[in-house]
Amino acid sequence: MAADQLCKLFVGGLNVDTDDDGLRKHFEQFGTLTDCVVVVNKQLQRSRCFGFVTFSTAEEADGAMAARPHVIDGTQAELKRAMAREDSNNPEALAKVKKIFVGGLKDDIEEETLTEYFSRYGEIEKAEVISEKATGKKRGFGFVHFTDNDSADKSVVVKYHTILGHKVEVKKALTKQEIDAAATAVVTAATEAGTVEVTVEATVAVMAPVIMVVTAGATESRCAAMAEETATVTSAAATTSSPPAMAR
Repeated sequence: MAADQLCKLFVGGLNVDTDDDGLRKHFEQFGTLTDCVVVVNKQLQRSRCFGFVTFSTAEEADGAMAARPHVIDGTQAELKRAMAREDSNNPEALAKVKKIFVGGLKDDIEEETLTEYFSRYGEIEKAEVISEKATGKKRGFGFVHFTDNDSADKSVVVKYHTILGHKVEVKKALTKQEIDAAATAVVTAATEAGTVEVTVEATVAVMAPVIMVVTAGATESRCAAMAEETATVTSAAATTSSPPAMAR
């Protein structure tokens, strides 16, 4: 499943006149497409100005990503990795970051280990394994800084990785400002699609899944604060789902 997901790309900001054939014609220059679709509003029979393309290999998808920006039918489109449907209501899906959080690290995993492993997803600026300042004891998590946000997207799409025989989990590392911006983008997209009523409670519900803050020492307090806020969300807001802006 993870390998297949790396072959699939989200294409946003399309010209309203771009159809399946136009999208296919543009992206076939980068490889063989196994699927290509422009999402349409069924009631209006009009393009929702985004779609998805799936290549036969992850290498072909990488080639399309490397060729950004793309101009299709005179309009510059936005190309991103398509997220899994279950992650489509998570603000991480809209966040552009170059830094990822890696959890579940065992004591035998060093910074060099992280660099060697994650370099398969792109060029790495640096890797960190977080330790207690006083004792030097490893805290079981770290960070990897890529030089390009697509590399971070690729590693997060896989989500669970095996390093030195140990299963670790990967998430995007977001600052508070990035969390707020991403949550706002999710609510805005949902509102434009007519799928959510904008309320304070709905905004909190959208933000709830994002629990990782870049400042390691603030992580636990941020999680507790978010949990307290989320407890006030109404049942209607809690069941709100955002549109498939990046998932299909």
